[in-house]
Amino acid sequence: MAQEQQPILVLPEGTSRYLGKDAQRMNILAGKILAETVRTTLGPRGMDKMLVDSLGDIVVTNDGVTILKEMDIEHPAAKMLVEVAKTQEDEVGDGTTTAVIIAGELLKKAENLLEMEIHPTIIAMGYRQAAEKAQEILNTIAIDASDRDTLIKVAMTAMTGKGTEKAREPLAELIVDAVKQVEEDGEVEKDHIKIEKKEGAAVDDSTLVQGVIIDKERVHPGMPKKVENAKIALLNCPIEVKETEVDAEIRITDPSQMQAFIEQEEQMIRDMVDKIVSTGANVLFCQKGIDDLAQHYLAKAGVLAVRRVKKSDMEKLSKATGASIVTNIEDLSEEDIGEAGVVSEKKISGEEMIFVEECKEPKAVTILVRGSTEHVVSEVERAIEDAIGVVAATVEDGKVVAGGGAPEIEIAKRLKDYADAISGREQLAVSAFAEALEIVPKTLAENAGLDSIDALVDLRAAHETSPYMGLDVFEGDIVDMNKAGVIEPHKVKKQAIQSAAEAAEMILRIDDVIAASSSDSSDEDMDEMGGMGGMPPM
Repeated sequence: MAQEQQPILVLPEGTSRYLGKDAQRMNILAGKILAETVRTTLGPRGMDKMLVDSLGDIVVTNDGVTILKEMDIEHPAAKMLVEVAKTQEDEVGDGTTTAVIIAGELLKKAENLLEMEIHPTIIAMGYRQAAEKAQEILNTIAIDASDRDTLIKVAMTAMTGKGTEKAREPLAELIVDAVKQVEEDGEVEKDHIKIEKKEGAAVDDSTLVQGVIIDKERVHPGMPKKVENAKIALLNCPIEVKETEVDAEIRITDPSQMQAFIEQEEQMIRDMVDKIVSTGANVLFCQKGIDDLAQHYLAKAGVLAVRRVKKSDMEKLSKATGASIVTNIEDLSEEDIGEAGVVSEKKISGEEMIFVEECKEPKAVTILVRGSTEHVVSEVERAIEDAIGVVAATVEDGKVVAGGGAPEIEIAKRLKDYADAISGREQLAVSAFAEALEIVPKTLAENAGLDSIDALVDLRAAHETSPYMGLDVFEGDIVDMNKAGVIEPHKVKKQAIQSAAEAAEMILRIDDVIAASSSDSSDEDMDEMGGMGGMPPM
């Protein structure tokens, strides 16, 4: 009697697995859905999304990466596209929506090729070839420019369609001044531009402070509210009597000993304050605590002191005033003291803040962002961060390209010519890549309520004469974007096309998805969810 064959279990129970075409179809679908979600936010006429989290907190934005971060995304392939947006944000600060919709469109075009029985590896190779060629074409249509006028136009282009629309000109000037101020040897450290936001005023009231704003108040009401010709000390140690490291017991047998003990502690604190005052400092920022008695002595000496200042703010203060951050009061000397024209405590929308202003050649500055409500201020802040990113990218790279979909149409046009010169099936993938890039002008037109097919036809015709012709979404005309002042950093486009192509290639090469069952959910839950977190049932 033949023994019954025992089934061999390689994967644990509850694991779901999708193979071949199923896996590809599912991943492509996830990418397409994600791209569709953010598509409507692209361009000056793009709409906003309202995102409400589990606690009921609201975010209203049309910033691609913010939308993707706030959305609770489960699907593994969709998560890969979120990474594309995050990389874009970290590298250049803008173009996150563009990167995601190009990646989504590349996947959509690949789906058609897969149905024509073209192998995914060939599509991936064709996409890689096309991406390299696209970068070459992009370099030839880039314009060398990093003068102030160009930087302002770049900042304004980045802020068009965001919540800052009506105040974009004054804001662009602030941003360019801020970036120019912190630039060192052609490099811009974006962290040295602090953005402090306060609601309760118009967006136009936003200002640039040549120094740092600290969201704290004086530690003692007896301290001066304003110090001119400030000499600033930065301390990274508490101004209080140190506790003993080990548990120590002090036995006092006589009241006079107790008195002497208290006086000794007071004397130690007085010595600390005297040491600070002896260096000529009249403003003190401390990263740790300041004892009540020390506050009293500092106030008597006329020193404006602030305690528990964030480490990042201490570093910015050091950059702005030239002061050194000192870890031990004994080591504090006149060389460590920084300078500022004026340090004052001001009330902004009901809260006290310390302004360190009029620094000489500060390498850290602050933009005080205003807006009518909390949500407005937050959206303005996101727009300003994007604009700082693009201005910094232009300063570092020194190259710009036209906006309004012009580079995408030009690259698509030349890629189609390039595809004709290739033999083999890769030719189809290169053509598909070219068509996928046209999603950007197409989306711009759709979001502006224009006919996307007419717009594309007109754009292609216009590109026979000039590579800078783009879509003016307000008038619905095809104009020279360079002359219209709609320009973007070369780096933004380069990064968007590069990361979109790489993400699409990576997703296309997956032919097997094996997902472990989540330990806390039962098998029925898995079946309901289609066997995999956030994955559609097959």
